[in-house]
Amino acid sequence: MIEYLLPGRRGYQEKLYPNPLLLKPDVGLKTFAEVIAHFTASSLAQDGIAIKPDSLKVIRGEAGYRIRFDPMPGFESQAEQFKAMHIAMLDEAHFGLALKGADACKRTPAWNPMAGFPVNRSDGPSEWLPCLPLGMPIANQRAVSLMHYPPIVAYRTADYLNNMTLRRWAQLLTCVGIQETSLYHSILDVNPIAAPGSGESEYPNDYFPINLTSQFFDDEKHGLTYVRSMLELMLNPPANASNPLTLPLLVCGSPLYDPQAPGWFRTRYKALLPKDQNGSPTVEVLQVGLVRLNPDSPKQTPYMIANHMIAAGVTGQCTGDPSKIPNIQKYEAEDLVAATWLSLYADAVAHGKAFDPQAAKEAACMRWFGAPNGDGAPNPPDPNDRLTICALAQMDLCFDPVKIAPMYTFDQAKQRCQQKGGSSYSPCFGCAPVSPGI
Repeated sequence: MIEYLLPGRRGYQEKLYPNPLLLKPDVGLKTFAEVIAHFTASSLAQDGIAIKPDSLKVIRGEAGYRIRFDPMPGFESQAEQFKAMHIAMLDEAHFGLALKGADACKRTPAWNPMAGFPVNRSDGPSEWLPCLPLGMPIANQRAVSLMHYPPIVAYRTADYLNNMTLRRWAQLLTCVGIQETSLYHSILDVNPIAAPGSGESEYPNDYFPINLTSQFFDDEKHGLTYVRSMLELMLNPPANASNPLTLPLLVCGSPLYDPQAPGWFRTRYKALLPKDQNGSPTVEVLQVGLVRLNPDSPKQTPYMIANHMIAAGVTGQCTGDPSKIPNIQKYEAEDLVAATWLSLYADAVAHGKAFDPQAAKEAACMRWFGAPNGDGAPNPPDPNDRLTICALAQMDLCFDPVKIAPMYTFDQAKQRCQQKGGSSYSPCFGCAPVSPGI
């Protein structure tokens, strides 16, 4: 039996979770105990920690909320690590810093400057709510992705993970041979505030500039160090204790789409990053290296700058130059390099080998670009990999806005590429309704 009390008093604990009164009615969560149980069950499932049926209980008491569950045989050690991480994440030195930063932001004009007015076609009047990374893997994760902010729909549906961004990411991970894709669903936002978004955040309705993170979620002078405190915890869980490096960090965003996470990373680690010919720190897509999250961090963190996981689906196009974004083939190849880079880290750890971020990038680029960097057009040596790029591009180009899903499954897209993409498997042959057998 695993049993533990969440940190803090009940009032503090409830501020960490979505308010059930603000959730969509069809979510079916009516009390904070139900909300806490929902997210705890999700994290256990994402971590792959099996528990006995109906054993998860959340008990409300005078001292706060207590969690209890029975791990299945063989999962006891992982369950203990889960307990330790759950308690640590929710304490005042981690999640509590997000609440503290949001409270500081609320005292300034930076908080929700469009309050009461819609900023897109789907989310209604602009509303900002503190929203923390709940329901994700917290003990067995294989990587962490640094992103911008959670869309308000993630708050209202009590589900950070059920969205096109992560469905697309899971498909990419599968394409590079990763089986346990849920272990790559660990996300940290540089702005832990739910706001209108859901693929519509870019531009002109982005009210989360880089300095908002620096002022309220990464400011040592005022004790507001949420982002780095969380990265230190999430990137080095107990399961990673014996490894000389932390877990890998994917910093998601590029100048064309959602650049805020790399922008914060650039300002925070400017002394540690490569410089261009003018001496300016760079955060270019597919850039890799090692950083120490804090000067006294015991381990270095391998990082890669990557596109936002949904950027190809939002801004990808068929253009005449496959060597430059927004060409859809370039997008797919870059995203596959990022996924492959993470898989190479996992392979190195599994075999007790040292991990070299640059060597891993070159190996990934050789697979998807046919060259040791991603500067040119994709040219995979393996025809199956060229087919993969085409199929993913078809899925991103051919999107059903009513179903909010690609028109084709991956297998259907592959078949279309084989029939219509020619010898080079070009994905730019248009979209059509799915017909029987395709």
